[in-house]
Amino acid sequence: MTSPAADSVADPVADSGADPGSGPPPPGEFPPPGDDAVLLIRLAGPLQSWGVRSAFNRRETSPEPTKSGVVGLLAAAAGVAREDPLGELPELRLGIRVDQPGTLLRDYHTVGDYRGRPLPQSGVTAKGTQKPTSPVKHTHVTTRYYLQDAVFLAAVAGPRALLSALDLALRAPAFPLALGRRSCPPTQPVSLGLRETGLEEALTEQPWLVTRRAGEQYASRLGRERGLGRPLYPARIDCSVTLEDPDGDDIAHDAPVSFDPYARRFTSRRVRHGWLSVPTGFPNPDSDPDSDPDASGEAGHDPFALLGW
Repeated sequence: MTSPAADSVADPVADSGADPGSGPPPPGEFPPPGDDAVLLIRLAGPLQSWGVRSAFNRRETSPEPTKSGVVGLLAAAAGVAREDPLGELPELRLGIRVDQPGTLLRDYHTVGDYRGRPLPQSGVTAKGTQKPTSPVKHTHVTTRYYLQDAVFLAAVAGPRALLSALDLALRAPAFPLALGRRSCPPTQPVSLGLRETGLEEALTEQPWLVTRRAGEQYASRLGRERGLGRPLYPARIDCSVTLEDPDGDDIAHDAPVSFDPYARRFTSRRVRHGWLSVPTGFPNPDSDPDSDPDASGEAGHDPFALLGW
């Protein structure tokens, strides 16, 4: 599989506006609120896993990053311990753009006690200790799902001072960063810097984040589909997005309230789904045959032509 660590079609670090001489804030501390801004975060790696309702022996993944996962990543970067309050982090508005959806990977995973002891069962004794399995089992099978070769662009909107501190923290994190699970580290760069626009505008203006190889494969496939006999390099591409919106028509139950292992709590938030036309970042894009029929010599495929519409 192709790792997104390779060179991207566009330079994701350009115009980030970060001050490399600055340092992150003290772990767990956030600055006072200020003017609103948007922080762009690149979420890419060989494997990602964003759980929503995973439990016990079956660990599923959402097709795109969850708010609890993104807030957890920001909290880890800022040095917030699991038992500590999350402060203003849950109040940040989140937008997710799917640049490369990746493919689903099912992992055959086994669990055992390195001391050779039988695995415990869910039942407990009168003293509250777990009973051993009967008949005795030394190996347990779990099913875990991952997204492989996926690339997402996350945008968080909120107070400028807070996002500036998080930007620096992502570049020098207090705790290791992970894409949903600890076994899924992100590739660099993670932070793409602050933007002085709205949430949707920031997701629209940032160029496509796929690798150069993935971009070339897309151009070749698009050229074959159009019957050109050569790669077609479009100037823009449509990417699906999920935007946090109080008036959204869908509900996601992934907003964290507490990450405390003994008091984990989540709540719901409203979101809306849509599509954004974003720049591909190809150096010399072709004209789009759909908007300029003479460019390919054909009028393109009309799905209603046979109906006479």
